[in-house]
Amino acid sequence: MANVIISGGNGFLGSHLSEKLIKEGFDLTIVDNLSTSKYIQVPNKAKFIKKSIEKFTTNEKFDFVIHLAARPSPEDYIKNPLATIDSNDLGTRNMLEIARKSDATFMYTSTSEVYGDPKIIPIPETYFGYVNPNGIRSCYDESKRFSEALIKAYERQYGLDVRIQRPFNVYGSRIREDGFYGRVIPRFIDQALRNQDITVHGNGRQTRSFLYIDDWIDATRKFLFNKKGEGKVLNIGNYKEINILNLAKLIIKLTNSNSRIIHLKPREEDPRRRAADITNVKKVLNWEPTVTLEEGLEVTINWLKNKNKL
Repeated sequence: MANVIISGGNGFLGSHLSEKLIKEGFDLTIVDNLSTSKYIQVPNKAKFIKKSIEKFTTNEKFDFVIHLAARPSPEDYIKNPLATIDSNDLGTRNMLEIARKSDATFMYTSTSEVYGDPKIIPIPETYFGYVNPNGIRSCYDESKRFSEALIKAYERQYGLDVRIQRPFNVYGSRIREDGFYGRVIPRFIDQALRNQDITVHGNGRQTRSFLYIDDWIDATRKFLFNKKGEGKVLNIGNYKEINILNLAKLIIKLTNSNSRIIHLKPREEDPRRRAADITNVKKVLNWEPTVTLEEGLEVTINWLKNKNKL
């Protein structure tokens, strides 16, 4: 069976993908320094190495190299800008070298944040982005953009088989809800289950499109193992957008919560709208999301409820 290495394999996305690959019989190595982890979520049959991916070295050969390690939560990466850049700069270069020496297929999890505050909705892959290179979010946005440039340089110079995906706001079980790691869906759910005030930044009219974890796994596997994916940059997301205020109201309804919605000051440089144009991924991989927002939220709510015994 093929040999796979995943950076950030203990994280939200990584743990789900790792579990799926182990069940399918792949030999799996996970490298993760646990810097953004609250729990160990590594499958028992995987080889686990606790180390920062930018400092990891190996002589082992792999068939697939998957680079997921990142600090994707805005509150977290704003507080840790240099570590955020390192995982996307040094970490990406390190994983690319492993892939080059192995003549492996390389997959990178970029982000919809490369588009910045977009002028086109839904956003196609051909849109080059509207990003402030000096802004408070640039440590994440621009280092992800640099990673994409680095990956395409390896493809052009070495003929490496590379695939770049741009996920849009993936959610589901195992995503952290606590502290400044908590992203909008798990944070709202946790607040609602505790009947606490739900904290909306700004007026709540900013929109996002959300993708359930099972749909992301399905797309990722198709992208990784389909020859048609070679060299492609694809949005992995949903074209249906919802504003944050309506998301909060929906979560209150689904949790039967007594929470109030309160408004905090807007986040600096927070994109006003975000939704994926998935025309290309439909054509290349014959994929589109199948789990509705309400369905995904119900599962995520039950997971958080059981996890915290609420």
